[in-house]
Amino acid sequence: MEIHPKSSGGATSLLRKSTIQVSKKISAGKEKSSSLLLAVGDGGYFTWQLVKEIFRFRIPWGEFIRQCYLVGNKSLSLVMATGFIMGLVLTIQSRPILVEFGAESYLPGMVGISLLREMGPVITALIFAGKVGSGIGAELGSMKVTEQIDAMEVSGARPFNYLVVSRVLACTLMVPLLVIFADFIGLLGSYIGANIKGDSNLILFFSRAFEPVMFSDLLPAIVKSFLFGAAIGIVSCYKGYYASSGTESVGLAANSAVVLSSLMIFIIDALAVQFTDIFFIQ
Repeated sequence: MEIHPKSSGGATSLLRKSTIQVSKKISAGKEKSSSLLLAVGDGGYFTWQLVKEIFRFRIPWGEFIRQCYLVGNKSLSLVMATGFIMGLVLTIQSRPILVEFGAESYLPGMVGISLLREMGPVITALIFAGKVGSGIGAELGSMKVTEQIDAMEVSGARPFNYLVVSRVLACTLMVPLLVIFADFIGLLGSYIGANIKGDSNLILFFSRAFEPVMFSDLLPAIVKSFLFGAAIGIVSCYKGYYASSGTESVGLAANSAVVLSSLMIFIIDALAVQFTDIFFIQ
């Protein structure tokens, strides 16, 4: 059997092409993994810088108060509307089942536990991430693209403290306060939903809603609300502060800030549930 040179050359070239493609895929995988590790390292260093500046009390208090007003006022109406709808829908959906089993009196307590422990903090944090996190990412990203941050660094104005520390602390403080508003308005919506086909006194409804609530329910919800706010502030500021050059990077910074903040909220919530189950629930 004879082997033609052309056929052997074609097989050799095909083998070379496949080898080059495999090597390209391997190098691309290495680049992705290295970029992921670099992003994790940069995020860790960014967080460490933030913690150092906070413990050194290098906090621009005027900008911090202004950011508290801006991020809280921006989200208050949306958070209150969302909380009202949460309580109303949860009550309307749950009431027929409880009536069927003769347990309608447990409706306020069930709604209260659901809102205070899980739905209030998580959904409020998600609304906050979409409303405020995207704004912070876009704002700092546009400042980075237009070289305003570089100009502040050259002039010695401490842009990290002024832009990052103030916003992260404002987010950390405002999310728990917004959660309290959302929980209260959610219970009010639940009261209105319970009175659509029934008749309940407002004071009696709220007393029954808070009757089954214990310290082991409130403490994890408050702690994870602070963690949600800190995660949203850190991720949004990091994405905006280190945005790459180009106008499209502003939109990418805002988009990635919302997506990564939402992912961090679910991760923190999952860890908080496990922690609560281990240390508080017998």
